[in-house]
Amino acid sequence: MDFDTIVIGAGVVGLAVAEAAARSGRSVVVLERHGAFGTETSSRNSQVIHAGMYYPAGSLKARLCVPGNRSLYAWCARHAVDHARVGKYIVATSPEEEPALDGILARARENGVDRLERVTAAEIAREEPNVRATAALWSPNTGIVDAHQLMASLVAEARAHGADFAFQHRVSGIARESDGYAVTAIDPQGEPATITARSVINSAGLDCDTVAALAGLDDPELRLTYVKGSYFRVRRRGFVRHLIYPVPPPKLAGLGVHVTLELDGAVRLGPDVEVLPDRRLAYQVDEARAVAFHQAASRYLPDLRLDEVYPDQSGIRPKLTPSHGGVPDFVIREESARGLPGLVNLIGIESPGLTCALEIGALVETLLP
Repeated sequence: MDFDTIVIGAGVVGLAVAEAAARSGRSVVVLERHGAFGTETSSRNSQVIHAGMYYPAGSLKARLCVPGNRSLYAWCARHAVDHARVGKYIVATSPEEEPALDGILARARENGVDRLERVTAAEIAREEPNVRATAALWSPNTGIVDAHQLMASLVAEARAHGADFAFQHRVSGIARESDGYAVTAIDPQGEPATITARSVINSAGLDCDTVAALAGLDDPELRLTYVKGSYFRVRRRGFVRHLIYPVPPPKLAGLGVHVTLELDGAVRLGPDVEVLPDRRLAYQVDEARAVAFHQAASRYLPDLRLDEVYPDQSGIRPKLTPSHGGVPDFVIREESARGLPGLVNLIGIESPGLTCALEIGALVETLLP
């Protein structure tokens, strides 16, 4: 065997998995088709450290997000990763929306979320004079992080424990062998290179279902839909001091067009939800969507002007659509039951994947031979 473990994908989750596996003493190589880490979903998101109040009790998202919130803050403090515990309001804009806040609060308590509390319209007005709401939930442990610095710190720690990285290597085949796997990747010169390992972790993000199929698991339940989310910036700095989220839509298709802050104080709106049926990597932001963003945000930001809103970036989420119609959860699965021992699939790792990354790494490490 060339290595103990091959990790496919150098997004934030793949990097956290590689760091955990290398720290446990395994020899690790990370295969990444792009020329750098974190160039897709991991660098095109809200960079929010979530608290875990939205997700169904017992789901992997809930079970990993709550401890992930704590472990991510601790990691950032230890490794000098820029972050801020800015806090978040989830706002109801009418009495009809207020029962949804009660449901979120009950779910948060079931999930073990720390310090989430109901606040009144007067309390919101004191803290956020530009926000209109009839009631809200206050989450002091929601924050923001510099995702690039986070990923760079994971790369540095993985390398410090002996992990190797092979960028510009696109996986084209996964073959089961008697004592592990032979993974073929196309190198930067366009030539096939084969690497062997006892275990393989599929953390390929937007193409994790395709990679699973290369190993022989072409399962309709694992097929992804690409969901694009665009962002718009607000020209006025200091417009809000905290993250502002509306009551989320049913089945958590997204969390609604919300207001996020960047570490330099810049204000962004987004993301929205746009299904890409042909799985195109279409990152261009349509300026015409500014009107819809403004309308959505104006429900709780009545003084926001349309001319203050301008295009920023977009991201694409790898979303599963469960056949039972419920809220999609992460798939984190060691595949011995399907005749592929030592293969671990990580599929549908969308939000709150960034918050959960360290916990996913720790969980996957326990699944490896």
